[in-house]
Amino acid sequence: MSSPDTDLDEVPEGSEPVTDPERDAIVAALAAQLGDGLVASEVLAGTDVWVRVTADSWLAAATVLRDTCGMAYFNFLSAIDWMPSPFGRDMDAQVDLVGTDEPQADPEPMTWGVTGGSTRFQMIARVHDPVGHIGVTVKADLDTDNPRVDSWIPVYPGADWHEREAGEMFGIAITGHPNLVNLYLPSQFEGNPLRKDYPLLARRVKPWPGIVDVEAMPGDGDEPDDDGDGS
Repeated sequence: MSSPDTDLDEVPEGSEPVTDPERDAIVAALAAQLGDGLVASEVLAGTDVWVRVTADSWLAAATVLRDTCGMAYFNFLSAIDWMPSPFGRDMDAQVDLVGTDEPQADPEPMTWGVTGGSTRFQMIARVHDPVGHIGVTVKADLDTDNPRVDSWIPVYPGADWHEREAGEMFGIAITGHPNLVNLYLPSQFEGNPLRKDYPLLARRVKPWPGIVDVEAMPGDGDEPDDDGDGS
């Protein structure tokens, strides 16, 4: 089986490149109906398919996938902040905590996953054809300064709380959502905790479990009383 970065020029003479007509047909259907709204695609024959669309085509892509491609099952929807953390790893490991008198290292350049990207924020969703047993991962680049996208609820009602979570945690405006209220945080809470530039101050006070030595449980290592009565 070929990998996504296989160079077709390297296919042995006399052999045919591996193809996947069913997944290729999904990409073709999106291309035909979205036009320039389909930005990139990648098919791993026999395994999976990824597509990246414009934010303006996000809802239309869902409609094509459900109505034309048989993707009747909604799996999940979320967002990704591809910006490397400006805090380095000090939010992950206390041993990497940068001292107040030490300069913060320059952040790493932004990189993206399969089908690439061009902005800091991406929406990501997964849908399936339960009959053909084929799934599609859909991504869309969002405006960095004003991330917003149309709701998928008119096509996939199950996207409801997923979009509420993305709005709350990433600060993404979901246009057309009927009840975009917080799931986890108080309504007066300021900030979006899953953005990479949101400081998790609690991690500075209490490191992640497993980073520091764990205290012994009560009774572990205690010497028995001389009289043996436990008092």
